[in-house]
Amino acid sequence: MREEIDALNDILFHEVNNGVYKAGFAESQQAYEDAYRTVFARLDWLEERLGHSRYLFGDAITESDIRLYVTLARFDVAYFNGFRVNRNMIRDYKNLWAYARDLYQTPGFGDTTDFDAIKKHYHLCCLVTNPDKLLPLGPDPDAWNEPSGRESRTYL
Repeated sequence: MREEIDALNDILFHEVNNGVYKAGFAESQQAYEDAYRTVFARLDWLEERLGHSRYLFGDAITESDIRLYVTLARFDVAYFNGFRVNRNMIRDYKNLWAYARDLYQTPGFGDTTDFDAIKKHYHLCCLVTNPDKLLPLGPDPDAWNEPSGRESRTYL
């Protein structure tokens, strides 16, 4: 599966992981809109894909899942408002949100994810759009502990 994983990793990097940065640091309206559309086209595609399998390549976590998780974990608390990729939160996607929670509840994911640190890093250090250094209160990180239901789901 190495070739397929590498191919998806390339897409994830350019269209999701770095895609949010292309939108957030765009220097023109057109560049922002292009990046925005690319991010959400790929998230929509991932939403559909994850309706058919627990992880990106079936029943086992791969490097691609890890690469996607880091952006999903930061999306609602930092990228949605700070980088203006605000069409949907990850919580608005049925499959992506359940998938993100499934990974979060897997050892090595949630126990190494610090939502307060993520918010502080992006909103207090990185964003020039926050000159008063206000730290958002939400979204509630406890929602990440809600059961995902993906471990026992039958996929087509």
